[in-house]
Amino acid sequence: MTGFAQLFQFDAGHPALPGHFPGQPLVPGVLLLEQLALALRAWRGQRLVSVPEAKFVAPLRPGESARLELTPTAASASRAHFRIERDGTLLARGVIEGEA
Repeated sequence: MTGFAQLFQFDAGHPALPGHFPGQPLVPGVLLLEQLALALRAWRGQRLVSVPEAKFVAPLRPGESARLELTPTAASASRAHFRIERDGTLLARGVIEGEA
């Protein structure tokens, strides 16, 4: 099975942003995880059940575009590697697991 990729961004008016670092808003990691769940559903029709590995290495700010990539793992049809990048800069990476 081939991988999956999509672009996304969060508007500065998103309801999760007020209070999340006032004056220096950052997109919360939970919103990035939500994008992973939506991507897994679109790619494989699976519901996200766990995130056994995740590393957030750089922030995403409101209005910035990011690219999410999912690639299959050799070990399991229910697991996938993920990467989220902005202009070639790694923002997050890890492994997600969908329903079997």
